[in-house]
Amino acid sequence: MMASSQGTLSPSFASPAPGPAVAVVGGGPAGLMAAEVLAAAGVRVDLYDAMPSVGRKFLLAGIGGMNITHSEGFAPFCARYGGRETEMRALLADFDADALRAWVHGLGIETFVGSSGRVFPKDMKAAPLLRAWLHRLRESGVALHRRHRLTELSEQGALCFETPDGPVTHTADAVVLALGGGSWPRLGSDGAWLPWLRARGVDVAPLQPANCGFDVAWSEYFRERFAGAPLKSVRAWCVDGAGRRQERPGECVISATGIEGSLVYALSAWLRERLQAEGEVLLHMDLAPGRNAEALQASLSGPRGKGSLSNHWRKRAGIEGVKAGLLREALGSASGEDAAQVVATLKDLRLRLVATRPLAEAISSAGGVRFEALDDKLMLTRIPGVFCAGEMLDWEAPTGGYLLTGCLASGRRAGQGALRWLLGADGSPVASAVPGGTGI
Repeated sequence: MMASSQGTLSPSFASPAPGPAVAVVGGGPAGLMAAEVLAAAGVRVDLYDAMPSVGRKFLLAGIGGMNITHSEGFAPFCARYGGRETEMRALLADFDADALRAWVHGLGIETFVGSSGRVFPKDMKAAPLLRAWLHRLRESGVALHRRHRLTELSEQGALCFETPDGPVTHTADAVVLALGGGSWPRLGSDGAWLPWLRARGVDVAPLQPANCGFDVAWSEYFRERFAGAPLKSVRAWCVDGAGRRQERPGECVISATGIEGSLVYALSAWLRERLQAEGEVLLHMDLAPGRNAEALQASLSGPRGKGSLSNHWRKRAGIEGVKAGLLREALGSASGEDAAQVVATLKDLRLRLVATRPLAEAISSAGGVRFEALDDKLMLTRIPGVFCAGEMLDWEAPTGGYLLTGCLASGRRAGQGALRWLLGADGSPVASAVPGGTGI
């Protein structure tokens, strides 16, 4: 990986001194990182979150093994961000995967690189990392305000919150918004910020599901028999309108409504775009990626004898279980006796995807505050003194550590941007622009 040009955050912090105060709204990874950057510089930080505890999506995402980043080279790493590669490259140049690992080590958490290149904490758990991080933030003086749901950023610069005790209003000299996207709304990321930011003239792209499943019109027999079955060791690809092909190896899961899982998530941006353009899209799959088509046909052309067709497929081609079910589903009324047709289907099985699963079910979301609405500090050009970070920005990436790395890198940049805003061009504090002490 490319070395971080900014190094890593020091584990020692200056004590917050009287002076400018920054409000960070959102207790996910991006908000916590912005708060850490600010507190490390001695700024007073109030961190607000809508939920009873912070980092809920972070913890839930880590239940199956906390994937913090990926070990691949800097260029291919940045390419994972698709249409926003240029913008994300600028953020990752300051805080890349190596810097992230060093930062995790500074919290006393050891990491290792798995066989897939993904990076995990040694114990595979998210909770110890979050506990160590929150301890550091508290020690640095960050004040946590839970059950504070932001409902408005007023024209006068006031932050309006709904709390269990009723509406409250706070002001600050700068604000970092890290409100999340629209996926997993039960954990706090509900996209409710989008209309009121748009009303303030901020250029916001509609939120859409990313890293999501897709609907397939399965037959009732296939759905009942194979819903929940893992589909392993396959290759999948899709082709866009210009004939460009995106292909990935991996595994996925058959669901009652269609198909989901890491292999599908890696292609979800392309699939979603073709669905929007054409109303449906074909997902191509090779169910026997390690087998040559000619050799498969020769094997399947051999005599079947008195054995069943399913047994013939299993013995001659290793196709059984959910793969055999998919083959039958794709062949439809065809008998399955024609070896050439069976092999052609095995090597290019085509699933017609008819819809994305709802945004609330998606791992992450696409859309949000467009980078064109921000300066290089991630400050909103329409609302000076307000910075945005994390999944509420208009970028997306596949699972595999890219989402968390992007959130942390953007949170770091927003925190640094707020510091630059507070100091002003000449390094002196910025005077409050609005009566009552707020600089926004």
